[in-house]
Amino acid sequence: MPKASVREIEGEGNERRFRLSFASEEPYGRFFGTEILDCKEGAADLSRLNEIGVVLYNHDRYYVIGRIIKAWAENNRLEAEIEIDSDEKSETVFQKMKSGTLKGVSVGYTVGSWEEVAANNMSSDGRFAGPCSIARNWTPLEVSIVSVPADASIGVGRGFEDNKATMGNVYEWQFEINKRR
Repeated sequence: MPKASVREIEGEGNERRFRLSFASEEPYGRFFGTEILDCKEGAADLSRLNEIGVVLYNHDRYYVIGRIIKAWAENNRLEAEIEIDSDEKSETVFQKMKSGTLKGVSVGYTVGSWEEVAANNMSSDGRFAGPCSIARNWTPLEVSIVSVPADASIGVGRGFEDNKATMGNVYEWQFEINKRR
């Protein structure tokens, strides 16, 4: 799989617009085991991102640096076209993106339902080997330009790594709810 990266949109007047991948199906180790985000068409509810989506710096909800023009699923990955704002704080991040210093991307999300796959078993669609927890129905809340992405192998992270204490409790809570279903 090719490495994901932030790519500038070509064309006049688009110097602050970029296309990027913000989620993949790459397995990622969490406190509860291996997590996989299902990125096939329809698994992630992209309506929130397409209606009010923002771009943050390092998942800091008080550090909004831009907006999401559009988000979509493509080749079992989630992609977005974003536009970076021109205020002073956003400009600092923008210049680091342009220079190549900041390349990492991550996504903040909630999970509606999980598929638990036991060791030595395959997922219901035959695409993933257990043991793993697959987010089958999930909602991206924001896309972040990050200094340390969770999944550095493709440049796309998939969680609130900078807010681990708070988000860990949310994941534990969601995991318990899904176990009781």
